[in-house]
Amino acid sequence: MNNTEIYILSGFLGSGKTTLLKQLLENERSRGRKTAVMMNELGKVSIDSEVAREEDVALKELLGGCICCSIQDKLEAQLQGLLVNEKPEVVYIETTGAAHPVEVLDAILSPLFADQFTIKGIVTTVDGLRWRDRKVLSPQLQQLLLEQVRHADFILINKMDELSESEQSKIIFEIQGINSVARCLLTNYSQVSIDELRKLSLSFDKQTSSTFSKTALNLTTFVYQFKGPISHSGFEDFLKDLPEKIYRIKGYLKFDPSSKPYLFQYSYGMPFYMKEEMNLPLNLVFIGENIQWSDIEEKLEKLENDFKSQKENE
Repeated sequence: MNNTEIYILSGFLGSGKTTLLKQLLENERSRGRKTAVMMNELGKVSIDSEVAREEDVALKELLGGCICCSIQDKLEAQLQGLLVNEKPEVVYIETTGAAHPVEVLDAILSPLFADQFTIKGIVTTVDGLRWRDRKVLSPQLQQLLLEQVRHADFILINKMDELSESEQSKIIFEIQGINSVARCLLTNYSQVSIDELRKLSLSFDKQTSSTFSKTALNLTTFVYQFKGPISHSGFEDFLKDLPEKIYRIKGYLKFDPSSKPYLFQYSYGMPFYMKEEMNLPLNLVFIGENIQWSDIEEKLEKLENDFKSQKENE
């Protein structure tokens, strides 16, 4: 069975995400694919969910918080429920305008089921007028706009007809200066060739049956599946040598064959361990930027092999 495709729709409030989602759903309907949508609103009531209220579209709403922080557990449960119960071929996740792309990926990539889907990419919509006038925004919002652009795989700059040619050129130049690898288009009403978006087909490199990595344009993800326990001190040494552009790690680890695993989380250099009460799949999910995942895989395999040899020699 093919993995479920996941598209993340990112972008600031009012930048054209919902308009883009409408087009994507119409296209999926014409293709006859089983589709699901997850919509995240900061308020208690969904504003945009009518867009996805079709009999053939499974809709999950995440209200009252941002998926990258306060309702991350809810997202994980609902996404797992979608994959198990609906078995969609494609899921579109429309984030709040306040969502940071790294945090969104972190929320989606649960070590419990990260091997069941393929993240196709982050499509970011930008309000051209807001970008032009962004200096009037608070420093935090300016930074968020930059981050949403920097981590995108495909960028739509909307409201082109309200910008002069020189303004359009300046905005394209600025955005490509921040993210030179993403496809960048000037549009009105998020009008884009859906076939172009489908080219965000990011291949899975299955070097072994136990691991997979996603070759993306900017942010990349990697999942390692442990076969058994590893040395705690060896793992700490592994963490000390990590490249600084590994932003997140989360998953389950065993340091003793006879005990339950630990939940492990790592965020911008800070590790956290918590003992679990049940056995869970020993998957470790990584998010980073421009990382050679084969090097990470090699080091983790060595940790497993060293622990196994040590136990055999005892």
